[in-house]
Amino acid sequence: MVSVTRLDHVVIAVSDWQVAIGFYRDVVGADVIGVAGDRVAFRIGPDQLSVHGPGVELADDNVARIPVRPGNSDICFLWDGPIEEAVRHLREHHVEVETGPVRRFGAGGAGTSVYFRDPDGSLIEFISYSASARQVDPGPAGVDSPADGQGA
Repeated sequence: MVSVTRLDHVVIAVSDWQVAIGFYRDVVGADVIGVAGDRVAFRIGPDQLSVHGPGVELADDNVARIPVRPGNSDICFLWDGPIEEAVRHLREHHVEVETGPVRRFGAGGAGTSVYFRDPDGSLIEFISYSASARQVDPGPAGVDSPADGQGA
């Protein structure tokens, strides 16, 4: 029997600690957890983004065969509320929405997502499972099914 119950953490990489801290704290809503020196981790609810960045010696850690690099992550966060609120929040922080709102399939089933980039270019998605009065673009080929391979 397997006793895995959820993800504990994933790793992202950043090129500038202070820029990343401001973005993930203010735009994503993460708590910033000091790890060592300049190194931090980001907590969103019970989940953690461990962070590799300048000054982190990767040879000292267990890392992926090809370590994560700034700008090559694709992460989806659950937005608790209508997706229009997420769009408004992003605009208030001068973050450009790249795609959306569009229908997507995530861990909670069919939802509505918006996509944007972190300062290093990683793709970030907010998905909402809240009902919305606003119609959204269904996306290519009706992206409501997990079989279509779309989403983060």
